[in-house]
Amino acid sequence: MEALETKIAFTISLFGKNLPITETVIVSWGVMLFLIIAALLLTRNLKETPSGPQAVLEMAVEFINNLAKKQFGFWGKFLGPYLGTLLLFLLIANLAGVLTPIGFKAFGLEFTPPFEIKPPTRDISVTAAFACLSIFLVLFCGLASRGPLGWLKQLLHPMAFMLPFNLMDYGTRLLSLCLRLFGNILGGYVLMSMIEKLIPIGLPVICSLYFDFFDGLIQAAIFVFLTGIYISEAVPKTEEL
Repeated sequence: MEALETKIAFTISLFGKNLPITETVIVSWGVMLFLIIAALLLTRNLKETPSGPQAVLEMAVEFINNLAKKQFGFWGKFLGPYLGTLLLFLLIANLAGVLTPIGFKAFGLEFTPPFEIKPPTRDISVTAAFACLSIFLVLFCGLASRGPLGWLKQLLHPMAFMLPFNLMDYGTRLLSLCLRLFGNILGGYVLMSMIEKLIPIGLPVICSLYFDFFDGLIQAAIFVFLTGIYISEAVPKTEEL
């Protein structure tokens, strides 16, 4: 199916080898560029007494930092910015597809979109990369906060024979993060593609409210929420220290 394909946009030569640049890479770069430009515009000419967009931005940043501090303690000041950035990236990446014009062929009229933007999170390589990064943070925070012996002790909890199962848990969490985001975004993308071809006028706009906006927001929030849960389980609570 065409909706499942990840096309190569162009190829660049690097150190004598051809490096293919896919549509996923280009859209991901576009999302990053958008976030960078938005950050520069929103943080320029900051005032001591915030108002307008600056006030909203500071409220959002303070909310995320306070939430991370309560959940992770000492590690909150490092993990808050990461989780906030992750949420923004995934949200915009999930919604990227709505920027594609809808093509139609009806009543003797035909319109072919001049371009198509596919959500990069419909590509399993993207969701796998974010899942690996999240599990790496879980391992790093657990080792750094508990130490190697404390981390090993946690793997032996509640009984020593649980060691292989606790180790396996990291793998199942990685697969869960990767496949949940990939499956939901790809499924919504395929359904929207089918709806646009069957009934190109009217219905796609209504369905897009759920499959693009609502589902995109929910899946980004779930990914970040689960990442936070996994990290909080790896980091010792105050009473454990």
